[in-house]
Order: sequence, then structure tokens, then C-alpha cells
Amino acid sequence: MKRILTVSLAASLPFVLAACELAPKESYQNGYRGTGMNTVMIKASAAAEDVPAPPYDPPGTDGRRAGEVYENLQVLGDVSEEQFNYTMAAITAWVAPAEGCNYCHNPANMASDEIYTKVVARRMIAMNRNLNQSWTDHVGQTGVTCWTCHRGEAVPSENWALPETGAKKTIVGNTHGQNDPVSNSAYSSLPNAAVARYLLGGMDAEAARVVSKGRFPSPENTTSTMEAEETYAMMMHISQALGVNCTYCHNANSFQSWSSSNPPRRTAWYGLDMVRSINFEYITPLAPVFPEHRKGPLGDPLKVNCTTCHRGQNKPLGGYPMAKDYPALWGMVAAPAVAEEPAEGEETTTTVAP
Repeated sequence: MKRILTVSLAASLPFVLAACELAPKESYQNGYRGTGMNTVMIKASAAAEDVPAPPYDPPGTDGRRAGEVYENLQVLGDVSEEQFNYTMAAITAWVAPAEGCNYCHNPANMASDEIYTKVVARRMIAMNRNLNQSWTDHVGQTGVTCWTCHRGEAVPSENWALPETGAKKTIVGNTHGQNDPVSNSAYSSLPNAAVARYLLGGMDAEAARVVSKGRFPSPENTTSTMEAEETYAMMMHISQALGVNCTYCHNANSFQSWSSSNPPRRTAWYGLDMVRSINFEYITPLAPVFPEHRKGPLGDPLKVNCTTCHRGQNKPLGGYPMAKDYPALWGMVAAPAVAEEPAEGEETTTTVAP
């Protein structure tokens, strides 16, 4: 009986282990032997199969400007009429393939802003152009398009909002967002609001760093254990979002050392700033525009994190440069204001693409 049980367990072991593998992985030595710099990452799929082809042969950039032809073009009015129509056809396929143009437009008056999705789309296009122009430290010359996040869905499937956990609880029994696994904390027991701490504020928001040079508590180290947990939750989110382990960016001998870190750490650093800018400057101001069913449990708009673009790959879409086919998404234009005027004496931030 014991022998049969042993054989049964041995036979089932491959299936148990297979269940732990989320996707095929590849591993390579990424530093000196013995330094723990063996990088493991999920194998990227064939990018060409994940990217839709242009709606038709890309037109030229010459000719009348779209702003001379169409009314109320606050964004993309600087591109040619042909480029504008071509870009609109692509955006429709990327964001609302089933609904078509009417998802954002009133067919009887295409210039009207009466449908809220048009106001949102305008701001997202301005954001897209800003990312391609001003955030090359993260997106490089590959760029991004609406497809990078949306993948054929009106609302990107990977998003987040402020969690309701703990908001209505008393001191007794308040878990402070822990032991409530969500994707933002890589389904760990760590605080589920860590992403909000690091990906929601403006450019002066706190960096994800808890490295100290002295014991806690002391003047040299004021970082608490709770803060370290939030940073670790953020790092786990990044690792899961990119499908890599820690040594993809860090040197295991010294996680805090920049001089011995891998180049992707610099790219990731700018990526955190970029996502923070997207949420703070482009999405949060849309709160008055979004209907309630497009908001989170606490009434804030659905926002982006690393997974929104990466989807388990160290480079979104395997690094395929689909933005090269859409020059209109590389322009520079100010993001339109959508929020109400702030009260006198209230601080405000003007969002202008550099």
C-alpha cells in the first residue's frame, strides 16, 4: 500500500509542478558567477501575432491640416486630413471595434462633445502623444499606441482603483489592506494600496525606496517596517507585470546600488514616473467626466499600472514598434482641461505636454 501511494505521488508530481508554471520561461546568467544574478523571465509571444495591422496603407503627411477641415479638433488638428482619418480608423479598431465611431461620436454631429467617451478619448490621445515625445527614457523609440493598453477593449482589462478594504472598518479588525490579495500586490498578503502610494501622486510623490544606512528607529533611518512592506508590494507588482525576477533590474549583492544594477532598472525608474504622470495629470482630472459605472468603489477613475501595458512581458507586445505606422501619435500638443476651475486659493496643476 505504501509503495502504491509513493508511486501515485511521484506520478502526480509533474502535474502539481506544472500548475505552478504560469507560462514558458527562459533563464540566463546576468552577472558574475556566484552573485545570484540569474535572470528568469517569461518567454515573449510572437509580437507580430499580437499587433493588428494598419487599417489600410499609411497615407502621407502632406495636404490640408485636419483642423482646417473638421470642427472642434482640439487634438490632432495639426496633422494632415488623410493622417487624421487613418488614425481615427485605427483607434476605432483598437478601442471600440464592435461599437465603431458611434462609441465616441454623435453621427448627426461629429463635432459635438455630448458623449463623454469623446472627451476621454481626446485626453488619452493627447496623453499618447506626450508619452511618445516626452517619455523616451521609458518608451524609447518604440513608442506606444492606444492598442498597447486597450487591446480591443473600451476599458483596458488591467486597471486599478483605490481599494475599499478597511475604509469602513473600525480600529478593531482593520487589516489596513493586508491579507486581501489583489493583482496590484501580486496576490500577496502585503498592503493592497501600495500602488496608490507610488503611482498616484504628482511628480513630487514619494519614490519607492526604503534603503537605510542605520538601525531603526534612529535619525539615520526613519523608515518603518510598514513602509518597507508597501515598497516590497510595489516591487512584486513590477516583477509580476513584466514577467521577470528581481535580478532583471537589481544586483543581488546590493539591491540599492545603482552603479552595479542592470540597465533595465533605469528604464523602470522612469516607468514609475511615467505611470504616475498618466494617473495624476491625465486620468484623475477626468473624474467629473466619467459616469459612476466607470469608477472604482471610492469614486475615483480606473487608472493604469505596469500590467496595463506589459501584460507579463518585459517589453509590451514583445517590443514590437507598432507606433511607427502612426506618425500622428508622435506630435506635441497640450492636454485639454476638463476639470472645473479650482476655488480661490486652491492649488492646481496645469497639464501641458512639453
